[in-house]
Amino acid sequence: MLDFLNEANWWCLLLILFLAFLLGRFLAKRALKKKYKKALDECERENTMLKNATNEKANSTFSNPENGIKAVKTRDHGGVAVTNGGELPTLNFDSFGKADASQKDDLKLISGVGPFIEEKLNSIGIYTFDQISKFTAEDIDTVTALIQFFPGRIERDKWTKQAEKLKNK
Repeated sequence: MLDFLNEANWWCLLLILFLAFLLGRFLAKRALKKKYKKALDECERENTMLKNATNEKANSTFSNPENGIKAVKTRDHGGVAVTNGGELPTLNFDSFGKADASQKDDLKLISGVGPFIEEKLNSIGIYTFDQISKFTAEDIDTVTALIQFFPGRIERDKWTKQAEKLKNK
């Protein structure tokens, strides 16, 4: 009879341990779920804040009505936006030569000229490295005004020297 009682106690002890294991597992899962849910909510909130901040920065970076300067680098260098009072100057093609689209060089190879500026240069008749390499100070001022670029940028990026090297390749 004692063997039966000891055996019954043994089974009760196993049953209690198994129930404790199940309860512990359930509570641990629940606690982790809450922890990760809280972390996920925090990440989503931070993501939303960053998106809003990025949009606000993008809007202020590309459109600064206070000084009219849209390019961040130029604004940081103290440049001012080109304004010409509505009257556009004319280019003196005699000083640097004429070219057409059939003679077009890839002006984007010049540091500081991207697709947008290349398109603007092409629209005013500038197509080749040879033309840019022959720019005088007056030509640079005229081109700057015509493409509505920032004063000093052509000199600072040394377009004429770059164009001279590129035309000789």
